[in-house]
Amino acid sequence: MSKSEVVPETTGRISYKELKQVIKLGLVQGNLIPAFAGAWLAIVMTHQGFLASMPQLIIMLIGSALVMGGSCAINNYYDQDVDAVMPSKQNRPTVNDRITDRQLIMLSLGMMIVGELLLFMINVPAGVIGLAGIIGYVSFYSIWSKRHTTWNTVVGSFPGAVPPLIGWVAIEGHISMMALALFAVVFAWQPIHFYALAIKRSDEYRLANVPMLPSVKGFNRTRIGMFIWLVVLLPLPFIMHELGTTFMVLATLLNLGWIGLGLTSFKVSTDKTKWATKMFVYSLNYLVVFFALVVVISLIKMI
Repeated sequence: MSKSEVVPETTGRISYKELKQVIKLGLVQGNLIPAFAGAWLAIVMTHQGFLASMPQLIIMLIGSALVMGGSCAINNYYDQDVDAVMPSKQNRPTVNDRITDRQLIMLSLGMMIVGELLLFMINVPAGVIGLAGIIGYVSFYSIWSKRHTTWNTVVGSFPGAVPPLIGWVAIEGHISMMALALFAVVFAWQPIHFYALAIKRSDEYRLANVPMLPSVKGFNRTRIGMFIWLVVLLPLPFIMHELGTTFMVLATLLNLGWIGLGLTSFKVSTDKTKWATKMFVYSLNYLVVFFALVVVISLIKMI
C-alpha cells in the first residue's frame, strides 16, 4: 500500500508528538541509559574527574541521540509499506502523509550527519562505532534481514547494542572487557524484549509478510529462543566482577527473576499474549534496573 492510498496529500506541519513517532523517541531514550552507564563506568574505572569529563559526556549523549533518531527515521521511511498494513502502526506520520518522503530523508540525514560530527569531535573510535551502528541498523537490519530472515531480531541486536560502547570510548578512547560486557548485556537483552513484542503482534507481522520468529515458527519456538538468551544473560554479571559481589548478586537475582517469569509460560492455563506482555514489561524494567545498579554501585565504590 502506498502513502497516496492512505491520504491523498500532506495535511500540514508535523507535530511534536508525530516527530517523536518518526524518530522513535522512546527507543532513543531507552538506549541512552546504557550509553550513559558506559560513559559513567569509564569515568569511574579510569579514575577521571566527573566534571572534567562532563563535556565529552554531554556531547556523546546528544550525538548518540541524533544518530539513533536519524537511523530510526530512515527505518520508518523504508517500512512505510509494512506499517500501512499493520493496524498498530497505521497512525505513523510516514503512513498517513503527515510528513513527506523528502522531509523525512532530510530530517534523517541531518540528524545522522550532525550526530556523527559530534561523536567524531570527541574521538575517532566514538565516531566509527556510531557509524557502524548506523550501517548495521539501516542496511543489515532495516533493508535486509527484517524482510528476509527470522534472524532479523538477532541481526538488529548488534547495532542496537553499540550505545554502551560509544559511551565508554567517548571517555576512555578504546574498548575494554568491561565495555564488551555492557555490549553483551544489551545484545542478549534485545531478542527477549522484541520477541515478547512480536508475540503480541504476530498476526500483524504475518499479515505484513514480515518474517518475525513468532509469525513464522510459532510460540513454542520463540519461547525456546527467549530462554536461550535468558541463559546467555546469566554469566554476564560475573564478567563484570570489578563492580563487586553485591552487584553480581543483585544482577543475578534480576536475571533469575526473569527466568522465573519465563517459566510461567509452561502452565497449561497460560495466556500467551498476557505472558508476552509481562515479559515485555519486565524487559523494560530490567534495562533500567541493571544499568542503575551499574551506576549506583560504581558510585559507591568510588566514594
